[in-house]
Amino acid sequence: MKIDIVTIFPDFFRGPLDHGIIRRAREAGLATIEVHDLRGFAHDRHKTVDDRPFGGGEGMVLKPEPIFECIEALGVASREERNDARQSVVLLSAQGKRFDQGVANELAGLERIVLICGRYEGVDERVGHYLADRELSIGDYVLSGGELGAAVIVDCVTRLIPGAVGNQASTEQESFTTFSQTRTGDGPSSTCASGGLLDYPHYTRPADFRGMGVPEVLASGNHEEIRRWRRRTALEKTLRNRPDLLDQTALSDEDTKLLAQITGKNL
Repeated sequence: MKIDIVTIFPDFFRGPLDHGIIRRAREAGLATIEVHDLRGFAHDRHKTVDDRPFGGGEGMVLKPEPIFECIEALGVASREERNDARQSVVLLSAQGKRFDQGVANELAGLERIVLICGRYEGVDERVGHYLADRELSIGDYVLSGGELGAAVIVDCVTRLIPGAVGNQASTEQESFTTFSQTRTGDGPSSTCASGGLLDYPHYTRPADFRGMGVPEVLASGNHEEIRRWRRRTALEKTLRNRPDLLDQTALSDEDTKLLAQITGKNL
């Protein structure tokens, strides 16, 4: 996979791209990641990339010219050809669609991603309307720029590239992963996919730490009981921390019964 990042702060990415799974994926040739300084495509003496918006208002807005020139210089396919070329140009914007695991899986299936990092009060609307084919936001809050969002997306997408994670099956058992996103599409096993819920709790040695013990069922060797416990605790954690996910997840009859036991209500 090829990932291009367009930013006015290229040095920002020296840390995020040089550690962990991203570094290993780059060293293994699984991902090629290049950072491009937007100011290199500004032609005035001061390398100006922003200007005041028409109609007035506070703050500055990134200009369209350097962004269009940068994307064109990268040789990215046109918007009409990107689906067939398996490419996507993404504008990081607080007004974008919320980035989630489903979008990450979609991006991981592409051959090339270009991430445009917004800054200041925003980006000239013509970039989103005529150049980028999607706008993404990593959450309902405002950041100083798209660099943090780009780093999040690169990390999330890179770890989904086959071979990037040592045990690729582990990516199928994490929070927000639906059964349709796993290789088998099966329901919960004793090491089950979350099925769109938050992940179940994990424990490791020692079995007793400062009087805090590991649930006995996990050491029982009974895989069916372990599976049921993990599913129940995943439901409990989701209900406690992210109840909105329950409305977005296809719950089985067993899930419904477990929720009824947890809440004391028939659902």
